[in-house]
Amino acid sequence: MPSKYDEQTRAKAVRLVIDHVDDYDSEWAAIKAVSARLGMTAETLRRWVRQAQIDAGQAVGVSSESAREIRELKRKNAELERTIEILKAATSFFARESDPRQR
Repeated sequence: MPSKYDEQTRAKAVRLVIDHVDDYDSEWAAIKAVSARLGMTAETLRRWVRQAQIDAGQAVGVSSESAREIRELKRKNAELERTIEILKAATSFFARESDPRQR
């Protein structure tokens, strides 16, 4: 599903929260204020901030790069499993066709 916001908008929003968190009582207050100004939900911005912290090594979790690599490997794995199923079916078909007892 395509994202409603491009990478530049995400980076700008996260940067605004990080730069202005000291101006507010809490990080959540900063997130709510910035998200209201930029026209997005606070939860969306909170997730972006958390992911930015993970990517920067400030929090524990799966980095964006690792998540991308995992998705790609899962896609390749599914493709290989489909290929294996096709080859199994073809092998079975040709084994039956070449069996002289079946004729």
